[in-house]
Amino acid sequence: MTIETRSSYAAGSFDFQIDGHEPSAWVKSVEGGWSRAKIGEEAVGSDPQRLKQISKVEIDPITVEFGLIGAKDMLKWIQQSWNRNNHARRNGQITHADFGGQAMFEHQFYRALITETTFPTLDGASKEDGYIKCKLQPESVVAKALGSPGPRSSSNAKPAQKMWTPTAFRLSIDDVDDMQYANKIDSFTVTLETKTLYVGASRLPEIVPLHLKFPSITGTIGLRYAEKLIKWHEQYIRSQDGAGTKDKHALKSGCIEFLSPDCKQTIFRINLAGVGLAYVGVESSKANADQIKRVKFELYVHKMSIEGSSALGFV
Repeated sequence: MTIETRSSYAAGSFDFQIDGHEPSAWVKSVEGGWSRAKIGEEAVGSDPQRLKQISKVEIDPITVEFGLIGAKDMLKWIQQSWNRNNHARRNGQITHADFGGQAMFEHQFYRALITETTFPTLDGASKEDGYIKCKLQPESVVAKALGSPGPRSSSNAKPAQKMWTPTAFRLSIDDVDDMQYANKIDSFTVTLETKTLYVGASRLPEIVPLHLKFPSITGTIGLRYAEKLIKWHEQYIRSQDGAGTKDKHALKSGCIEFLSPDCKQTIFRINLAGVGLAYVGVESSKANADQIKRVKFELYVHKMSIEGSSALGFV
């Protein structure tokens, strides 16, 4: 008897497309997006053995981690998703390829919402590449095994992923001088809360967006640059003599800029609106320690928005 042998597919060789546009140029990882059955049990007469059957079906979220090269469509999707009046839905496709880079499997998704967007830790001492992670929740998916090799994958001949690194960033807050010297901003995630709504006889639910949650921004800055930050804390919080400045006068605006590696060009920025100060404190200290004295801060934010540059194809 002849046993047919088939080559395995290469892990990590895939295209990621949105609404038929050009694939993202460098996608680090993709996972999820598969249907999962929920099993219910039902008694049948006096039979002690319960009957099991599928009661409903849910789709696991798709998690995609990507670099900034060729990420225009993903960033525009994030941009639109953060508009409170436009929770943008998109269709897309993940194409898995074999060792030769030829398409072997297609995983399509429909009416997806971005439910999480995670930005990496920004650190002036980092040696890591910079990637953004999004979690997508589709309403339906279709998986297609192609049977024979299809077109060659175009996106994952890994380009020089040096358009941006986590060391290249700048934080600005109105009227708080020297915040551009912040040396670190911790990873943060914007989330969209949703609910599932089952309609009619369909096993798959509609995904209904509820509201966005913008996280606090935490980070550190050298103590020598923290004078205005500490003054803002003193005026706003006033731990000794009662309430400080009222919110409508104390809330500020600002932005986090993602810069080119030479820090001369802004690739894109996250605008911050309604920024308040929740905490300022000097980090733990040790006598005779050879370390820079830094101040830890926490800023709460009412709203964020993304503004892209021509370097990413924004107009």
